Amino acid sequence: MRAFVTGASGWVGSAVVPELVAAGHHVLGLARSDSSAAAVTAAGAEVLRGDLDDLDALTAGAADCDGVVHLAFIHDFSRFEASVQADARAIGALAAALEGTGKPLVVTAGTPAVPGRAATERDTSAPGSPAAGRDANAALALDSAARGVRSSVVRLPRTVHGEGDHGFVAHLVATARQRGASGYVGDGAGRWPAVHVRDAARLYRLALEGAPAGSVLHAVADEGVPVRGIAEVIGRHLGLPTASAPAEDFGFLGGILAVDQPASSALTRELLDWHPTGPGLLEDLEKGHYFG
Repeated sequence: MRAFVTGASGWVGSAVVPELVAAGHHVLGLARSDSSAAAVTAAGAEVLRGDLDDLDALTAGAADCDGVVHLAFIHDFSRFEASVQADARAIGALAAALEGTGKPLVVTAGTPAVPGRAATERDTSAPGSPAAGRDANAALALDSAARGVRSSVVRLPRTVHGEGDHGFVAHLVATARQRGASGYVGDGAGRWPAVHVRDAARLYRLALEGAPAGSVLHAVADEGVPVRGIAEVIGRHLGLPTASAPAEDFGFLGGILAVDQPASSALTRELLDWHPTGPGLLEDLEKGHYFG
């Protein structure tokens, strides 16, 4: 299969591209800079220059391939709504290019938070929650199934971890260094779902290859890791105390830290025979690469 991958040089994309190439697929990766293009080429893929605002490039890439994995997202939390709108336009262009072909379109969202239990693939995000905007965009992609697109969505958990991760856990490490203490919000009992980046990449490949139209998939290995447990490992590795702190001390991450948001992937595992094999989040933290 010839697959068009947006976000091909990003954190998850840099694992998805080699996963696809190793499985015998040919990859066309979207790249918006020379450095991104070099990374895509080094991973064994062809390069299409463009970005999320270049709808002509997105349309051309999708039309030139047998399927699409859409990973790109503008991670600017100061302009999050604008990022969500750009994502919606990109998904619209990709879906339109694939209409009537039966080709796969795999898009990305986040796992929802459901009070009192682990979220499943059948749940949706509460209106106004951080994940709701991307859930709405995913729904746009899923709606294209009625127009001849084999669309599916992979929902990523709060942490996609591994060596080289610069996401939420890396932010917690940096915040601990700045504050002189490794913190958590409230009693730290709130839980984060997590997955190793290689396991997430394998799920994207399985979705591209065979997810039924309209599938919602959860890339979740750890159903819920208590935030206090994450803070304790960080504190031990940095030689810092661990203590509760106000949500404001964590910037944009404070509100997320305060919410209990475990998620299940039982339906995904059964549907696509996906079984995570990478280290769990706490095991990965203990390896020490987040503290170099």
